[in-house]
Amino acid sequence: MTHTTSDHRSRFLDLALRADALRFGEFTLKSGRISPYFFNAGQFNSGATLAGLAACYADAMDAAGLQFDVLFGPAYKGIPLATALACEYARRGRDLPLAFNRKEAKTHGEGGNLIGATLTGKRVLIVDDVITAGTAIREALGIIAAAGGHTAGIVIALDRQERVREDATESAAQSVAHEHAIPVVAVAGLGDLLAFVGESNELSTYRDALLAYRARYGIA
Repeated sequence: MTHTTSDHRSRFLDLALRADALRFGEFTLKSGRISPYFFNAGQFNSGATLAGLAACYADAMDAAGLQFDVLFGPAYKGIPLATALACEYARRGRDLPLAFNRKEAKTHGEGGNLIGATLTGKRVLIVDDVITAGTAIREALGIIAAAGGHTAGIVIALDRQERVREDATESAAQSVAHEHAIPVVAVAGLGDLLAFVGESNELSTYRDALLAYRARYGIA
């Protein structure tokens, strides 16, 4: 089918659907909201699906035009995502350093909670799946700053583009972007998902539920 959404967005949503990372129905989120769709990046659990996902991330970053020197994957989901993206960039001829954190600091050997490339004086790109509360991202920002790095931006797979709380005016991604003055790039957002669903005979039945959910929780 022909998509009006840009190529990496529709490719990503199609891949997520096939990997069962994107599902439609009725799902109770951690927030207690009843969502007509659910996204779980943990379902990108094979070499082929991770490679496809990494290509979508790289295309989204190319489109954004952000400059960075190192990839950082926050534990745990960010680790395979950043690793896959590093491999994709190498395939494209750019050999990028990669770092990630441990959840618990190591007390023996080299110690610390940072593994991989040095971040000192580097422009660091954080690679993660989603930003929900922003807690993991804030932790990653602290680790990068403590290591002497500068966070150049954050790239995520899906931006739900919904308010964190009923009284909020921003989404979690916008809140993190404004609070820390760093760009957040999403491979796709709720608007892209609506366009994607609208162009599929199979999925168009979910469009009304998605529109209602966006009307209730979406950001202006």
